[in-house]
Amino acid sequence: MLKFNIFPIKTLTHLNCLPSPQPSPSSVHFDSTSFEASYLINNFDFSPQRASKLCSTYRLAFKTAQNPDSVINFFTDYGFSNSQLRHIVAKEPWLLSCDFSKRVLPKFLFFLSKGASIADVVNIVSRNPRVLRPSLENHIAPTYELLYRYAQSDRAVIASAIQNPDLLYHPLVPRNITTLIENGVAHTIITRILRQRNRTFQVRDMVSLVEELKDLGFNPSNYTFGAALIAKASLPKTRWSQKVDTYKKWGWSDQDVIEAFKKQPNCMLTSIDKINLVMNFWVNQLSWDALALAKHPTLFCLSLEKRIIPRASVVQFLLMNGLRNKYASLTSPFFVTEKVFLDRFIKRFEKESSYLLNLYEEKLKLAGTKNASHD
Repeated sequence: MLKFNIFPIKTLTHLNCLPSPQPSPSSVHFDSTSFEASYLINNFDFSPQRASKLCSTYRLAFKTAQNPDSVINFFTDYGFSNSQLRHIVAKEPWLLSCDFSKRVLPKFLFFLSKGASIADVVNIVSRNPRVLRPSLENHIAPTYELLYRYAQSDRAVIASAIQNPDLLYHPLVPRNITTLIENGVAHTIITRILRQRNRTFQVRDMVSLVEELKDLGFNPSNYTFGAALIAKASLPKTRWSQKVDTYKKWGWSDQDVIEAFKKQPNCMLTSIDKINLVMNFWVNQLSWDALALAKHPTLFCLSLEKRIIPRASVVQFLLMNGLRNKYASLTSPFFVTEKVFLDRFIKRFEKESSYLLNLYEEKLKLAGTKNASHD
């Protein structure tokens, strides 16, 4: 049995001795309904139909108000608002008839013992009341300890749970993390997924997904494996197909898409609108080869207004005026640092440097104006 050293606020020691909340004068008691349904109607303003459905679905069983009143007072004293309470009861009405001191209280104490504040607990529970369903000993605590191995701090685990309240509830989370470990996925990759896109741990068939990535040539110990896993887990098959079709519309083959994904998995997380905007600028406005982007798909992860357009304007001028070899890489100018770009593509051309700098800064200023208008 888990033991805790942190005790919450004053009402916990009187959990079963709290006074029953008095219904407002406007509350209406429906004689035609069960006591449980009437309680839901009078205390949470549910319709008779909804109250009856909740009672039958969750098999609520309490013939006096003592237990549900204690539950309500417990949540209220923890700081849950009336709207949060209504939401919790609507999602998990079984709370009103459970043995609260055994089913729920230990979970609150567990979170507090890990450094969560009362506000953190309220946030986690109100966002996803289902976190109170699983066994503390058999699921929540082991899952928490597994996550702690990668988060390396209680604060980080709590922050991840607040970001994704399903993390400590979902039954697939520990199973999928174990699958990644068994397939040799690096510790740093699992840590990255936990911090950046931890819903990836909830994918239904992690085994098949890992095998698919391995078949494509991804190494589980390499950084790109984690990015590829996040991309594949984040996109439904229909959305994935739509993005493949978008790239193919601009002249890529299926193999080009696969190779681009292997080089930069995040190119498949780029929106269809962004893909079309980049392609349209690159192909139609600059008259450059779309296949150059297939070889360097990281360009789709760069800002079109702040990076691609300003630098492309400079490169295009250099090409048109014979100041850059026409066989030189079209994509390399977009990946160097700001200082290197200025030195290599602007300042080195003494006669044209003033014009190039003005051209470059005008495009950057235009990008800033567009961003300001969107704010």
